[in-house]
Amino acid sequence: MLASTTLMGAPPAAAPVKIGYIYVSPVGDAGWTFQHDQGRKQMEAAFKGAVTTKFIENVPEGADAERIIRQLAQDGNQIIFTTSFGYMNQTAKVAAAFPHVTFLHATGYKTGKNLGIYNARFYEGRYLNGVIAGKMTKTNIAGYVAAFPIPEVMQGINAFTRGMKSVNPKAEVRVIWVNSWFDPGKEREAAMTLISQGADMITHHTDSTAVVQAAEEKHKEKGTWAFSYHSDMAKYGPTAQLTGTTHIWGDFYTKVVKEVLDKKWTGTNVWGGFKDGMIKLAPLSPSIPADLKKTILKMEADITAGKLHPFAGPVLDQDGKERVPKGKNMTDAELGAMNYYVQGVASTLPKS
Repeated sequence: MLASTTLMGAPPAAAPVKIGYIYVSPVGDAGWTFQHDQGRKQMEAAFKGAVTTKFIENVPEGADAERIIRQLAQDGNQIIFTTSFGYMNQTAKVAAAFPHVTFLHATGYKTGKNLGIYNARFYEGRYLNGVIAGKMTKTNIAGYVAAFPIPEVMQGINAFTRGMKSVNPKAEVRVIWVNSWFDPGKEREAAMTLISQGADMITHHTDSTAVVQAAEEKHKEKGTWAFSYHSDMAKYGPTAQLTGTTHIWGDFYTKVVKEVLDKKWTGTNVWGGFKDGMIKLAPLSPSIPADLKKTILKMEADITAGKLHPFAGPVLDQDGKERVPKGKNMTDAELGAMNYYVQGVASTLPKS
């Protein structure tokens, strides 16, 4: 009876805190959304039942996103992560309407009292991918399948180009825009077009595995190599993938959720790279020569230590205009406004 009374008199266990995620593409088993979902799972496991999460995948950027973000807030989610650049305005609008909900938006720049932002310095890994490409190319041509010409994507193209040109002055990068984050058919078509133009190094800033798969298909015939993006895609390019730039979100999600739950969150504006554990290289392929592997690991250590910057001056744009003088590094503000190709990109930037 005493035990029963004690049990009845105990305060009820707190209900788990609800956390929502919005994804722009299917979760799948590789890519941008997959990496965020891996981070979600890591975070949820870390809180051992104190939180419960829900995700909605394949959410188009635009008006429909606002409706779904709003529904998550109305359903009692206390923290909402929106994981694509095109959700920025919709996230800001819903955040203003729900001041007691914490919103975090990936890759954007708008903030508020209850709206934080987060991103990773993907360009650091891209630069090292470019160095490998510059050393290993036979044709001196790399192909880049890209989604939209926003600064984040421009940083990657330009960092890859600068890495390639730093070790191979003859190198050039050709870009095809597919105007979608996730369209495997268009991504494959773009990759095949670039390969037909002589590119023996292929990479992408899109979400599917199609580009790596295209390189694998053409590897034996054309000697095509690939660099994955977002996640390790070696199982889709077991021969062709040399490495890739991968994104690590779990520790970040765990940290920021803890801050919110502990009522210590005062806003988030995070842009982390190798040093912060928010990006890392996919495993280096055995096909990369040992001396080049050693060089890449040393360069990664130098970027981590702040001794090497992928956009150290002089930085010249495609037209020869100096964007960063010798002796200076490009600032974060300049990186965040990047809207041009650097020298070494052979394609024409689409008119906005």
